[in-house]
Amino acid sequence: MPERPVLVVGFVTPVLLALTGVEPDGSVVLVEEPDVVRKRDLRAKLAGSALVRELVEWEHTRPGAADEFHAAHPDLDPVAVIPLIEYATPFAARLAERYGVPGAGLGAALVLRDKAVLRRVSAAAGLANPESVTVTSPADVRAFQRAHPGPVVLKPANRQAAVGTQIVHDPADVEQAWANCLEQDEGIFVPDRPMELRMLAERYVPGAEYSVEMLVRGGEQLFANVTGKQLYPGPRPVELAHIVPADIPDELTSTLAGVTRRLLAAVGFADGIVHCEWIVGDDGVPYLVECAGRIAGDGIMEIIDHAYPVKLLRAYFAVMRGETPPPLPTRATGGAAVRFVPMEPGVIGAVAGLEEARRVAGVFLVDLQVGPGHRFAGLRSSWDRAGLVMAEADSPAEALQRAEKAAGLVRIETRPE
Repeated sequence: MPERPVLVVGFVTPVLLALTGVEPDGSVVLVEEPDVVRKRDLRAKLAGSALVRELVEWEHTRPGAADEFHAAHPDLDPVAVIPLIEYATPFAARLAERYGVPGAGLGAALVLRDKAVLRRVSAAAGLANPESVTVTSPADVRAFQRAHPGPVVLKPANRQAAVGTQIVHDPADVEQAWANCLEQDEGIFVPDRPMELRMLAERYVPGAEYSVEMLVRGGEQLFANVTGKQLYPGPRPVELAHIVPADIPDELTSTLAGVTRRLLAAVGFADGIVHCEWIVGDDGVPYLVECAGRIAGDGIMEIIDHAYPVKLLRAYFAVMRGETPPPLPTRATGGAAVRFVPMEPGVIGAVAGLEEARRVAGVFLVDLQVGPGHRFAGLRSSWDRAGLVMAEADSPAEALQRAEKAAGLVRIETRPE
C-alpha cells in the first residue's frame, strides 16, 4: 500500500529541492496549471524525480476547481495539502477541507487573496490601514488624490510579486501610471487565460517596511520572525534586500508579531504559514500592506533557516500533516540576508564576477537567472530581478554587508536595444 501523499499545489524549485532527501521518495503529488506545465517544461524537469510521485495538470485557479478535483480524485487521501504559490491558496484551503486535513480555511484564504476585502476585515478588527478605494479608471485615481493629497499607491487587488504596482506622486502622471499598471504579464508563471483586473488606489505611507513570517496551528502562533526590507529606488516598490531578523528593538518585533496574530484571528486563519507585510509609519504605527497565506518567497525561508536554529519548511509540512513539530526557537542565533543583483536596461552581453562573489565570507548562494542575450526593459515587478546573493553572519547588519559586497562583485554588462 503506497504511503499517503503530500499534495503540493504550485511548482517552486527551491522548495522541492529542499524537500528532496527529507520527505520520503515518491511522497509528493504535484498539482500545477496545464499552461504552466507546458511553459516551464515541468514534465522534463521532473523526469526521474525521486520526490514527486505524480504531476497532475489542473486549472486550480478557476472557481470550483478544488471541489471538481476532489470529485475526480476521491480516493487520493493526501496526508496534507500545501500551497506553494499565491494563486493556489484558495484551491489548497478548500481541498484541505474536502480531504479533512489541516489548512487555512477557505474563508481565510479568500480574504487574504483579495487586498480590498482584507482592508475591510482588518480595519474592522482595529488594525491600521492606509486609506484605500477601488478604482476603475484614471479619473477615479485623480479623485482619490484630490481627497487625499500626496503620493498614491496604485496596485491590483489580486496579484502577487508587486506586479502592476506603482507609486504616483503627481496627478499629471496618473494616465501613464494607469497604463503602466495594466501591464501585468507574469509570463511562464501563470496560465494564459486572462485574470480579472481590479485596481486599488491607496494613500502612500512613508516608513520602514517589514514582513512577519508566522507558523500557526489551530490559529495559535508556533513561530514568528520579522524580516527587514530595502526597496529599489523609484516608483516601483520592488524589494532590493531582505534582512533576518530585522535589526530593530525587541519591542517593535513584539508589536509586529502581535498585529499579525490579530490579523490572523480576524480572518480566521487556522493552520499554515503566512507572510504578512507592514509599514511602520512616521507615527510609529504598523500599517498593513498585505498578507499572503503561504510561504515567503525571495529566499526568506532559506535565510530564516540560516539565522535561527530551525528548519521552518519541515516544521510547516509537519503542521500541515497534523503533526506536532519540535519546539521552535523564539530568537535568532545570528543573521542572514538576501541582496538582489541590479542591472541596467538593455541586452546582456556578458556576466562576470560570480566566482568572486561566491568567495566572499559568509556567502552561501549566488544565483543568477539571466545570461547573454537576455533582454531587460526595466524593473516593473519582482519577476524582473536578475538574481540574488545570500549571506550569513553573527549579526543581521554584518550579513547584509556581506551580501551587498558579493552582489557588487557581480557585473552584468548590457548594451542598448
